[in-house]
Amino acid sequence: MIAEAVGERGKRPVFNRVRQLRKERLMTLEALAERSGVTKSYLSKVERGHSVPSIAVGASLARALGVPLDHLFADTEELTEVTVTRAGDRRPLTADDEPGSRYEGIALQAGAKKMTPFMLYPPHDTGPVPFRDHPGEEFLFVHHGQAELLFPARSLTLGPGDSAYFKATTPHKVRSLGTERAAVLLLVCDDRDRAETPHPHLP
Repeated sequence: MIAEAVGERGKRPVFNRVRQLRKERLMTLEALAERSGVTKSYLSKVERGHSVPSIAVGASLARALGVPLDHLFADTEELTEVTVTRAGDRRPLTADDEPGSRYEGIALQAGAKKMTPFMLYPPHDTGPVPFRDHPGEEFLFVHHGQAELLFPARSLTLGPGDSAYFKATTPHKVRSLGTERAAVLLLVCDDRDRAETPHPHLP
């Protein structure tokens, strides 16, 4: 079965799937907050669409709910074997005026996948953004512009066509270089089998 993702540009995304999945599992807000390692107040903001979590926080919520990361964005019944996402139909997961990293979902309807792809548009200023780490691995491929992959002790400058593959347990963040935001393909592989405990470094 082949499906094409339908874009929803112009709409501010909300993580109402978190609330739906939590209620399907008869979990209280407090229980999900404890299992995911995020605060109850922050989780409430996420469920009401008032805050968009980082990839690390999203991965932690998915682990606590026992679902792949992409299930936070697409209904299970929408998932298909082969999904085509046209360039103009990538679903925005953050608002257009988001000062931090902007994300677009790719292949949200793809079922049983071991990695979750995004288009990442990192900000130029990452000063107030903390380093993030989470179980699993990440792969970055710079499609347009220049980006800098920062670790606590080093940084890597990446140009068009450059890529980086690394353990996501290493604290990291990404920023754009140059005048325009870089466009970066981000693949997240969340190693859920070895990540059963709440993550200590999430807000």
